[in-house]
Amino acid sequence: MGILSRVGTLLKANINDLISKAEDPEKILNQLIVDMREQLIDAKKEVARAIADEKRLKKKYEKEQKQAQEWEKKAMMAVRAGRDDLGKEALQRKKEHDELAQEYKKQWQAQKEAADKLRNSLRQLNDKIEEAKRKKGVLVARQKRAEAQKRIQDTMSGLDDTAAFDAFDRMEEKVEQQEAEAEASAELSGELTGDTLSSKFDELEEDHGSDEALSALKTKMGVEDEADEESEEEEFSFEDLEEKAEKKAEEEIEEEEKVNAGDRGTWDSDDL
Repeated sequence: MGILSRVGTLLKANINDLISKAEDPEKILNQLIVDMREQLIDAKKEVARAIADEKRLKKKYEKEQKQAQEWEKKAMMAVRAGRDDLGKEALQRKKEHDELAQEYKKQWQAQKEAADKLRNSLRQLNDKIEEAKRKKGVLVARQKRAEAQKRIQDTMSGLDDTAAFDAFDRMEEKVEQQEAEAEASAELSGELTGDTLSSKFDELEEDHGSDEALSALKTKMGVEDEADEESEEEEFSFEDLEEKAEKKAEEEIEEEEKVNAGDRGTWDSDDL
């Protein structure tokens, strides 16, 4: 019973408290299961001895009871033979065996009751050990999850330091500044060393492409005719104005030539 009591106390221990104090809860729990199994082995031996005592007492009880019955038969045989004296002695011997049989019966019954209790305790102990093994798996999983959560929390706590984020912001500003300087340098280099005329034509082509895109959009919207008419009117007005300007310029030139020619026609050789 001492071993079972110690095992019971061990099983009732606060395992969560053990985990909080242990450096490695998984190793402690594994060792705890090993200790429980060793205690179970010792408990099985004790139960086996108790059961053996119970069986031994039962056999003694049955033996004494059988001998008492045999002496009773002998007493009856002596009476039939007219030997009352032998009959009395046989009955006396029967009485002794009856008394021993009753004593062994009491011991056997008490031992049987104790053995039955030990059997039940052993089953309970085995069930508790199996439960402890299952609980160990759960506790180890909880412990590993708690460790992972702690590592994540430590990492997050480290990230709460604004100095790291400030450094990132500074680096981002520095990179943006370098990119802006590189773009400005490229634009300046193109203006100084490139063909400016070609650049102008490139811009013109880009504008032409934009005009084509705008025209396609207007076509899609159904306003192409109006735009074309306005464009034609504008083009006609410009051409007419240019013609008028050219004619006026020609007229002015002809008028000037006539004036010059008239001046030359009034000269005389005597004047020279």
